Amino acid sequence: MALSDLAVRKAKATGKAYTLPDSDGLTLAVSEDGGKSWHFRYYWSGAQKRMSLGTYPEVGLKDARALRDDARSLLAKGINPRADRKQKRQFVKLAAENTFGAVYEKWVRHRELVLKEGRQTTLTQIKRVFRKDVLPILAKRTIYEIRRGDLLDVVGRIERRKSYSVAEKVRTWFNQMFRYALVIVPGLEVNPASDLDVVAVPQPPVRHNPFLRMGQLPAFLQVLRSYPGNLQTQLGIRLLLLTGVRTGELRQAMPDQFHLDDGLWVIPPKVVKQCSLSCAGTTSRRGPCPPTSCRCRCRRRRSSGICWRRSSRPSATCSLMRAIRESG
Repeated sequence: MALSDLAVRKAKATGKAYTLPDSDGLTLAVSEDGGKSWHFRYYWSGAQKRMSLGTYPEVGLKDARALRDDARSLLAKGINPRADRKQKRQFVKLAAENTFGAVYEKWVRHRELVLKEGRQTTLTQIKRVFRKDVLPILAKRTIYEIRRGDLLDVVGRIERRKSYSVAEKVRTWFNQMFRYALVIVPGLEVNPASDLDVVAVPQPPVRHNPFLRMGQLPAFLQVLRSYPGNLQTQLGIRLLLLTGVRTGELRQAMPDQFHLDDGLWVIPPKVVKQCSLSCAGTTSRRGPCPPTSCRCRCRRRRSSGICWRRSSRPSATCSLMRAIRESG
């Protein structure tokens, strides 16, 4: 016989636990001290199972029957209702743990294993751009909710301010981050960052920096000789022309890297962009130091200027670039 609201309310403690049946597997369990809870009994793979549907009076008779009907509907579809509920609870927990911001932090820590810190390094750019353009919008949302339209909205904001190169990088970083998330986030099956480039705003034509032809170098060097700025900047540009190194390698050079008697400049691989990965595990990269650059180095030693760093802070790239512009 099915239960009524009155029968549920009047069920009292009797000193030992007992059960009142309703219908279609729904029962009301009354404990020794009078506590009441709903249970649904069913068969799965030939064995009887039981799942709790909540306590009375928080869950009334009508609500308990609705929960039972939902469970029976799952059984009709070949789904174990208790396992399904456990999976949903696990998903809620995972959704709370795996917010976009949390996955981003894990991805950045993973990238730090291969990328180095620096003023204009890829790692620094990732942190700066995400902090400014991405995290304020997506950080608190669960990674499971992020759709392609959400990412396009972020990229679109960047494109509308005409930062097309930044938008291109963000599309790439989104794809890298979600590929990483597909592996570490349980239950994440789709990469919403794929194919974002299909609708990218075309970038304007690239304007390359001006360059000097061989015949123009003597006049440039004459002007550079009379450069009114710091002598260390002038000598730094001369050494740059003689060695062909990157400005970062020049700016971060230390005096103990120069072996003048051997005509050798030993550059640590962590400073050299091309060698940061290929030279992993080695202590240095050796490059020839032309005799002229050695004379430039010796002249610098007799002067009061410095064309490489002696402290933890390297010289600024803008000093070299400004001197080059002013020299023609």
